[in-house]
Amino acid sequence: MRTPSLVSAVAAAHPSDAEQHFGAKLAFETDCWDVHESFRTGSADFVLLDVRGPNAYARGHVPGALSLPHRLISSERMMEWPHETLFVVYCAGPHCNGADKAAYALARLGRPVKIMIGGITGWADEGFPFETSSTVEA
Repeated sequence: MRTPSLVSAVAAAHPSDAEQHFGAKLAFETDCWDVHESFRTGSADFVLLDVRGPNAYARGHVPGALSLPHRLISSERMMEWPHETLFVVYCAGPHCNGADKAAYALARLGRPVKIMIGGITGWADEGFPFETSSTVEA
């Protein structure tokens, strides 16, 4: 009798459970390619927020992203956008929880939000270009 691999030692979820799980996961996140493609085709129907500090943003950020450090997200600041605006947030990458903090703050304000998984690290891994800024308003 053959022993199962490390992959199959725990049985895969039932397909209906997997459908529910992965569908829910996609409601919370997007990836760098989808963001890049949305901007490239002019179909971006969201506001992309770089939630790192202003110096990190100035050194290099995703083209089209606005700088809004997660600690500065407030109901007053968010009044700049209609309430139904979808926000996509990113930070440095998988080793950083700034995007989670920003998404949490936005959700608490009743704002639709997704995280761009991978953050700056994922963007660089895809080979996408960056913009730099000499000044940043936060």
